[in-house]
Amino acid sequence: MKKNAIIISATLLLIISCKKETKESVSEVVVETTYAPKEFDLSKFESKIDSLIALMTLEEKIGMLHGNSMFTTGGVERLGIPELKMADGPLGVREEISRDNWAPAGWDNDFATYYPAGGGLSATWNTDLAYLFGNSVGQETRARGKDMLLSPAINIIRTPLGGRTYEYFSEDPFLNKKTAVPFIVGLQDNDVMACVKHFAVNNQETNRGTVDVIADERTIREIYLPAYKAAVTEANAYSLMGAYNKFRGDYLCENDYMLNKILRDEWGFKGVVVSDWAAVHSTVKTLENGLDIEMGTPKPFNEFFLADKLIAAAKAGEISEAEINKHVKRILTVLFQVKAIDGKDRVEGSIATEAHYQDAYKIASESVVLLKNENNALPLKLEGINSIAVIGNNAIKKNALGGFGAGVKTKREVTPLEGLKNRLPESVTINYAEGYLERYTKNENNKKTEVTLDGPVTVQELDEAKLQEAIEAAKKSDITIIFAGSNRDYETEASDRKDLSLPFGQKEFIEKILAVNPNTIVVMIAGAPFDIEDISKKSSALVWSWFNGSEGGNALADVLLGNINPSGKLPWTMPKKLSDSPAHATNSFPGDESVTYAEGILVGYRWFDTKNIEPLYPFGYGLSYTNFEFSNLKTNNQVYHKDDIIEVSFNIKNIGKMDGKEVAQLYVSKPESKIERAIQELKGFKKILVKSGTSEYVTIQLPAKELAYYNVDKKQWMVEPGTYKIKIGNSSRAIKGEFKIQIN
Repeated sequence: MKKNAIIISATLLLIISCKKETKESVSEVVVETTYAPKEFDLSKFESKIDSLIALMTLEEKIGMLHGNSMFTTGGVERLGIPELKMADGPLGVREEISRDNWAPAGWDNDFATYYPAGGGLSATWNTDLAYLFGNSVGQETRARGKDMLLSPAINIIRTPLGGRTYEYFSEDPFLNKKTAVPFIVGLQDNDVMACVKHFAVNNQETNRGTVDVIADERTIREIYLPAYKAAVTEANAYSLMGAYNKFRGDYLCENDYMLNKILRDEWGFKGVVVSDWAAVHSTVKTLENGLDIEMGTPKPFNEFFLADKLIAAAKAGEISEAEINKHVKRILTVLFQVKAIDGKDRVEGSIATEAHYQDAYKIASESVVLLKNENNALPLKLEGINSIAVIGNNAIKKNALGGFGAGVKTKREVTPLEGLKNRLPESVTINYAEGYLERYTKNENNKKTEVTLDGPVTVQELDEAKLQEAIEAAKKSDITIIFAGSNRDYETEASDRKDLSLPFGQKEFIEKILAVNPNTIVVMIAGAPFDIEDISKKSSALVWSWFNGSEGGNALADVLLGNINPSGKLPWTMPKKLSDSPAHATNSFPGDESVTYAEGILVGYRWFDTKNIEPLYPFGYGLSYTNFEFSNLKTNNQVYHKDDIIEVSFNIKNIGKMDGKEVAQLYVSKPESKIERAIQELKGFKKILVKSGTSEYVTIQLPAKELAYYNVDKKQWMVEPGTYKIKIGNSSRAIKGEFKIQIN
């Protein structure tokens, strides 16, 4: 793992003090590791690139600007220019696809590691694990001979109904960028291009190919663009993917404001912009407004907008060859950057190794969120326990493949039932019952979903025989664990959900099991919020897990048994009802031909906290098997200037009996602001291991520039002078202490 110990101002700094406060002392001094991106130096290759372009025909140049297969662009063999080879990859490297259609190529050597989905990674609140994920999947990308991985997906979660919420990181722009940057750096450390998607304001699947997003300038700058800006300016991302939708009237793959003025002119982006598949709608406008590569769905590749149509436009004088050369040069630059041309010592990579499965395990083990634990029902206490009822289709459901979006062909996916079998002693009998059936309407043999704009349509009626089997299993077992929630056939790209209801009649099913045994533990496996308020009230313990990768079942079993102390925190707000969420409270989802982001900057917890709406579980929430105390909050000064670094220090003490990791979260408020603001915003966090009975002294560095808002009139970021509140807590609704500072 490539590490760089240089601390940059935008990153958090953790200092463990050696000073004794009580009898406890700190065991070691720890400095948070940050990750330095590879240099993006055009000058290294410029003369070589210019000489190659001079030797190319018009047709050869244009062949590089569009797909010549499902996942490659054209090369120029006679000049030693290879195809640019891509792979889909939010959950790991996708299996090989046929060159001219979506059918699997049928290889027997394209198995890969299935990594936790984006929701699971962000729930760890651990930037080191974000780097680990990127680095590990980068090695697998290279082992498959690819130049570009279509990942990470970092769109803001605007609605809990989003079909790709499971794949995205967060509703919060700060957590989003702090997860994205190390992931991208780790990926590109392996001579692979990260293709960061989907740029930008691509926050719904409903009408995603046509909907025109109307959002004010401050909203896009403060909420929807920060992670992309950080990807470019902090991680040196080599490529971005243009989104399907429109923004202020223009498709995002031909949007001059987004692709030229912001991305390249303001942020200095040097890489390539790739279209989402079949997201291009014009020829000359697309190229002149900033797109570099057109990819698409099956049709003759020469019929793409940037293929024969572009050759004709160039010959007719509608576009200059100098403009075409500009885009070819960008493509050649990134190919040189990842050593695809004249590459010496290029990373070879490895794939589906035990080490990579363990990488997936590490992420999964820190992602699990403990939502409720009444009377210490968890971890499971096995003394005197002879049998455990394991109930629910999700105990055996596999999610590496499924749904409309890209999955992973893997040799290992440990289910929750398998994980418990792997971890429980042989003396404990597992009584498994499926309980509810995964069924969809209007399809053959109930195996394929009917995908509509309201998501897959499920059969809600319970199967009486399956229900009775589950009830009997619960009655005859000492402990009952229900595995419920969702799956990747239900949460899927290309459709949003109709509402927050649990599919397959699960609410009724779970309540019937709880009536038999109220001490039942409920484990939800899903990527997005659901209506679980009644279940939360009635269950003694409630756990939230994710589509959690090849080792997900083992990690989940280790959390339930106490081999791992849960440390996951929610990366989004769990509402009590859909109408509480901002996009729905303002009746601005999903729109029709256009959608107006009426909630403005009040996305996610910003809305709930500012409007004083009680969520079911707040942003940043997650329990532990131990308890932590925060104390001695202070800053290094009381008065700061806009270029200063604010150092916020405090103690975290583990007052329980089990070692555990806590996520300290730093929120900032600006009382009596002259502009509209959220009542608080996340501006720092640190995950720290605190051993039982000990304290750790933590310092979070907060650059005063992070307090800036975007001034639309002056078109610049500005730090408003005055009084600010600095808050430290372990969720957005669990503030442990606050104090005031002054910005001059």
